[in-house]
Amino acid sequence: VQLQASGGGLVQAGDSLRLSCEASLRVFDIYAVGWFRQAPGKERELVAAITWSGDSTYYTDSVKGRFTISKNNAKNTVYLQMNSPKPEDTAVYYCAADTQRSTTHLAVLTSYDYWGQGTLVTVSS
Repeated sequence: VQLQASGGGLVQAGDSLRLSCEASLRVFDIYAVGWFRQAPGKERELVAAITWSGDSTYYTDSVKGRFTISKNNAKNTVYLQMNSPKPEDTAVYYCAADTQRSTTHLAVLTSYDYWGQGTLVTVSS
């Protein structure tokens, strides 16, 4: 599985930004895709995730009501729509795929075994 993340950049607080994660090669092995982020000096955290079937999603509490994860089946692409971003959302964002299917819980970080490159999101106040 290969993942290509894109869409990062500089955005003002309160605006919006959409990240994309395109999957290729053996996409039929994917159970779920998650968006992670890592800010300087902080641990990587799972922001949102979606099953490849699209029937289940997960959001960390800090982004609920502001971010939306979705997928386009025809394009094998998962999106993270970031509305009303805050300066504390500034981080490098990564997408990752779970092909292990070891659990149905999307928030198990160790389940994600394929990673895309990061894309930097900077939110200015």
